[in-house]
Amino acid sequence: MNTRKKLLLGVVSLMASMSLVHANEANITAFTNADLLPITSAPIEGGTIVLKDGKIHAIGKDIAIPSGATIIDATGKVIMPGIVDTHSHLGAAGDINERSKKVNPEMRVLDSFNPADPRIKVALAGGITVANVMPGSGNVIGGQTIYIKLAGDTVEEMLIPGSIGGMKFANGTNPKGDKAPNTRMATAAMAREAFYNAKTYQEKKKAAAKSRKVAPPEFDLGNEAMVEILEGKRILHFHSHRMDDIVTVLRLQKEFGFRLVIQHGTESYKLADMLAGLEDVYVSHILIDSHGGKHETMELRIDGAATLEKAGVKLALHSDDGVIDSRFLIRTAGLAMRGGLSREGALTALTINGAHMLDIADRVGSLEVGKDADLAIFDGDPLSVYSNVLETWINGEQVYNRSNPKHKLFATGGYRISDRYLALEGGE
Repeated sequence: MNTRKKLLLGVVSLMASMSLVHANEANITAFTNADLLPITSAPIEGGTIVLKDGKIHAIGKDIAIPSGATIIDATGKVIMPGIVDTHSHLGAAGDINERSKKVNPEMRVLDSFNPADPRIKVALAGGITVANVMPGSGNVIGGQTIYIKLAGDTVEEMLIPGSIGGMKFANGTNPKGDKAPNTRMATAAMAREAFYNAKTYQEKKKAAAKSRKVAPPEFDLGNEAMVEILEGKRILHFHSHRMDDIVTVLRLQKEFGFRLVIQHGTESYKLADMLAGLEDVYVSHILIDSHGGKHETMELRIDGAATLEKAGVKLALHSDDGVIDSRFLIRTAGLAMRGGLSREGALTALTINGAHMLDIADRVGSLEVGKDADLAIFDGDPLSVYSNVLETWINGEQVYNRSNPKHKLFATGGYRISDRYLALEGGE
């Protein structure tokens, strides 16, 4: 081999080696000297977390960092899992209540979702990485929800792999109107009828599968989705505030055996002991510091979340964005602590408990090896009003950086900040 060929081969080899290093740098990131809040295990002071190919590769102290990794000194910073918002209307607000009829299990918020909604940037500024985006509560059955990551150009890219979303039901004041239902009796009856129709549909399908002599029922989109609830594949998210309305929900749950997340649960603290004794029942709670004009929330208490925790109820906190601006969801956890919720309870209510309510706890909600690399990075205690979200990462990629002036606008602007900064395409 002549000298020219050897030189060319050497250059090619060097370029390949450099390319590999750059690939490693792009796919591996290590945060060192950070105070880590894994949630499902004890906090780690001055620890290291390694992200590789969108997953958590390693976490702890004295961690070996793979060669070629991008190393970031996180001294003085606190890293926790990205926040899971169990009740949101990001990307769909204003287009979430189908008024033509009141029972809509076939409808999907997926088909109303706008991934370019600038409020998604606002949520990222609050450390939120996952949201359960739901139809509204103007119907007895609003339709199918979606579980998404807040990163991607299309809703398909944002959907969490393997998830099918939940189903939104509502009772109390919101679904009532001039036409049926205009009473709580009718609301419950319409929900019950939908379940019985689905159960009949399910039984006919099973009979047809067993015998060719039995004709299957005519395909029905709504009943198909309702059957997924009956089979435990799709969780039912039930908007319910008052104690008597929550008891009606529990009555339906006992009849049909579905997995249940009580959404809002304003007066759920009055039923804490009852709820704690039930399987497959969670409470996704909202805690606002102003009751507004909604009569059925007038019994909201600052110690409601603490009462639920002490009884052993599985609890999460949510924004119902834009009832609470997504940036301030973490603030409500501090407010709940003021009412007696433990620090551990506040952190789990923002993360792993919500992940369980969306059937995605194997992917998100805690800092564990193998889980998705979704992080919220703070300059101090996350539950302090003096702390800021510095960065938000999803699948190992930075999606929010407070040091970027355009990103910071979404963290520091006033009410309806997204409406004023629509021109900041991409927030770059």
